Amino acid sequence: MTFPNAPIASTEPPRTSRTGLGIGLMLLGFMFFSITDATAKILTRDFEPFQIAWFRQLGLLTIATWIVATRGRSVFRTARPVLQIGRGMAAALSASAFIFAVGYVPLADATAVSFVAPFVVTILAAVVLRETVGIRRWTAVTIGFIGTLIVIRPGLGLFHPAIFVVLAAASLFAVRQILSRVLGPVDRTITTIVYTAISSVVLLTIPTILVWQTPTSLRQVLLILLIACTAGIGEFLIIRALELAQAATLAPLQYTMIIWSTGLSWLLFSQLPDAWSLIGAAIIMVSGIYTLHRERLAARQRRQANGA
Repeated sequence: MTFPNAPIASTEPPRTSRTGLGIGLMLLGFMFFSITDATAKILTRDFEPFQIAWFRQLGLLTIATWIVATRGRSVFRTARPVLQIGRGMAAALSASAFIFAVGYVPLADATAVSFVAPFVVTILAAVVLRETVGIRRWTAVTIGFIGTLIVIRPGLGLFHPAIFVVLAAASLFAVRQILSRVLGPVDRTITTIVYTAISSVVLLTIPTILVWQTPTSLRQVLLILLIACTAGIGEFLIIRALELAQAATLAPLQYTMIIWSTGLSWLLFSQLPDAWSLIGAAIIMVSGIYTLHRERLAARQRRQANGA
């Protein structure tokens, strides 16, 4: 799925408190990101994944330019420039990997499997950040992986190896989230967004030059404009949502992308997930939302301990 540059697990408080509007904007943002993913799948017929990801990131770079124009050059001040650039590299690679995968597997299945990311975040938090993970979160992670296996069903006729590339994309997104946790206490959210957009575009420019194919039809040009615009609008809506409501309230809404992607798969590609895929997706959603809930409680306990 299209992962936002904005760290949706940010602990930075909202600038105002208008939760209802924030929820509405977040839902719209993920709808636009689902359209971005569907457009990427169409473009894989004509262009290489790196080039498509580059087009997509240009839309996000537009939002970064708007942030710099409205907030000033102070957004470039960072305490951890290497980690900021590393987060951008992870963004570029995760976008390219997901786009490659949706060229081979149904969009709805790829989106559902990509939500293994919160479970990978939990594992990385325990291993890398040395966070204490209780039995409830480990249970949710295990159940979530079972749901993922139900969707993937390796060894069966409908299985395609490209689904493992989705897992790689989700793991790279999890790395981004871990870096967001490290950067959160020292850098502003808008700083992270700007660095991620710029560094990902710069990184993708190199392979894009090597595989470049010039658009030759109006249809291709319009699809390129669509993927850039929907990615940019989606990012803008999510940034605004995070300014209006708590990230902990908004984070579970990302699972609506499974609904959007299922509808778009049916409308655009005549692909519908079967019963087992729907069951697996439901398990992933429930265990993922519970994992986010436990993450929120753990974050609250850490803040209370630091304030003590």
